[in-house]
Amino acid sequence: MSTTFVGMPGVPGRGNLHAELPFPKAARAELTNPQLRANLRHATHTIRDKRLRVVGELPDWEDLRQAGADTKNAAMANLPALLEEFERNFTARGGTVHWARDADEANRIVTDLVRATGSPEVVKVKSMATQEIGLNEHLEEQGIPAFETDLAELIVQLGHDKPSHILVPAIHRNRTEVRDIFLREMPDVDPALTDNPAELAMAARAHLRRKFLSARVAVSGANFALADTGTLGVVESEGNGRMCVTLPETLITVMGIEKVLPTAQDLEVFMQLLPRSSTGERMNPYTSLWTGATADDGPQDVHIVLLDNGRTNALADRYGRTALNCIRCSACMNVCPVYERTGGHAYGSTYPGPIGAILSPLMTGIEAEDNGSLPYASSLCGACYDACPVKIDIPEILVHLRGEDVKAQHAHRRMPTEMDLLMKGAEMVLSSGRMLALAEKGLPLGRLLAGRDKKIKKLPGKLAGGWTASRDIPAPPAQSFRDWWKKEGRA
Repeated sequence: MSTTFVGMPGVPGRGNLHAELPFPKAARAELTNPQLRANLRHATHTIRDKRLRVVGELPDWEDLRQAGADTKNAAMANLPALLEEFERNFTARGGTVHWARDADEANRIVTDLVRATGSPEVVKVKSMATQEIGLNEHLEEQGIPAFETDLAELIVQLGHDKPSHILVPAIHRNRTEVRDIFLREMPDVDPALTDNPAELAMAARAHLRRKFLSARVAVSGANFALADTGTLGVVESEGNGRMCVTLPETLITVMGIEKVLPTAQDLEVFMQLLPRSSTGERMNPYTSLWTGATADDGPQDVHIVLLDNGRTNALADRYGRTALNCIRCSACMNVCPVYERTGGHAYGSTYPGPIGAILSPLMTGIEAEDNGSLPYASSLCGACYDACPVKIDIPEILVHLRGEDVKAQHAHRRMPTEMDLLMKGAEMVLSSGRMLALAEKGLPLGRLLAGRDKKIKKLPGKLAGGWTASRDIPAPPAQSFRDWWKKEGRA
């Protein structure tokens, strides 16, 4: 067993955690695409409605949510010990454990393992962790093609695109666009292919079957790791994962360290929470569990890369650490009014939507490039918290990160901003009854700025002007409540 320190690593390697543009700028560009908004609305509402139906069948749903939250909180509080227990049990059963501080180290480990096999290519199970570290791009640079086998990931890969959803990476594409991608990029496809979903699925099946039968190395992620047995688990809906984790000679799993659970019994809760929250199903069509290597059964050379890449940065944040409880179900995205209109690409990171708006800044640091804008990509309506199967209070963490962003900006400023001056003035007025009464006497002057409809449509200054650029302010009353009370109230 190796000795590892789960401490505070440096800033994560490049990977795909960093936004290239501030969210407002990226979102503005996405909002100009009406087809995107139509695709997103149809898909998210379909998944949302299915989820509500199957969740409503369980009278103890809220108890399950609480159990999931308690289990994950306990796991995060005892993470170093659980990881070492998992390593002992995984190694004892013939597996090999590798530890990666960041994306660069993880990519290097996987590349070396693939090269050691002599395989010219790999097949992949859908994995957020490998998307996060940019593994496909790295392997391509090293001359090792990586073929996605999940249908949605395949669509994204053939379309030279990026995923825009945690569960359904190609959610921004409709079936006509998928047909066009297959006709353009998939060799040996029938030129008469239509956009019928069954035909598209069969075309992908024929394309992938050859890869499954010839691949010597597979790369996967993991939904869960069980510390007490050294077991890994993948849940999926298509069977491609089952093919990848059983047929090749070598299996390499890349997994974030937060996926570990204390015991196999914990699956009882999460196997009810995850399918209902993600696909709106009562159970997953395919659940694959493997423990190390077994003679003459499945891959004989089994590896796992335990990835930090900023997770211990998030763990160190006492307010934000519960973001690591995420089980990647995407329920928060399907109810988010902001995500529904902008899609996932506007967030820049592998993790879009409400969970991405907190997870990416927590992992990279709020000052990392344009990730500081992500906590503002929310209306704070709270729908994400209501939908989250492990009760992550995303709105609370968003507010916390906004505060951290303000502190970070102040640290680099010499002069106060307009907002600073306004907030300081408000603090002075609201902390003194006498000052507040004096300010109220001036409120009727605001009526001079209002039109005949008794609304103020334009105010000076960048901050106040920005407010009235998208909304009106009612004209203030002719007298304050204090003045009215002095004249009329006591009588």
